[in-house]
Amino acid sequence: MITVVAALALLALAVCLLDLVLTLGVIRRLRRHTELISNLSSGMRPYAILAEGETAGPFETVATTGEPVSRDRLSGRTLVGAFAPHCPACEEKLPAFVDFAKTFPGGRDQVIAVVVGSENEAEAHREQLEPVARVVIEPPMTGEIGTALALNSFPAFGVLDQSGTVVTSGMELNGSTATVGV
Repeated sequence: MITVVAALALLALAVCLLDLVLTLGVIRRLRRHTELISNLSSGMRPYAILAEGETAGPFETVATTGEPVSRDRLSGRTLVGAFAPHCPACEEKLPAFVDFAKTFPGGRDQVIAVVVGSENEAEAHREQLEPVARVVIEPPMTGEIGTALALNSFPAFGVLDQSGTVVTSGMELNGSTATVGV
């Protein structure tokens, strides 16, 4: 009986030591991953589009309704929203963008919505956005507006002035975006 108890105690000790070794290995790996992620993200732009004060590159394209859209045609403050099909955050924030665009000064003429994807994928977004914005559907990576604004994540929101300079930008449609447009 004593040998069974001693064997079980040694087995329990071995299991505890193994658990300790594995836990230390996981901690060491998590630290390494944190370091790698920090190094990777430090080289990325912290903005979804150009930062405040930067000027959009030239762009000239056509909205889904046939209206010309270009940096040279901007007048006053223009609200810009960028979305991608199959993006859960875009789906979540699209209704708030539509509601905000309805009340943006200047109406539909002062709102540009960029949907990055194929025509078929963008159809649902287009239908929701066209009543409140000039909608431009662009291919990933090579779209005129996406390139001009250095678009790198979705959703992205910003307000441009008449010269194409970014007044405010971010991944949230919040109070700062709302008040800048007024």
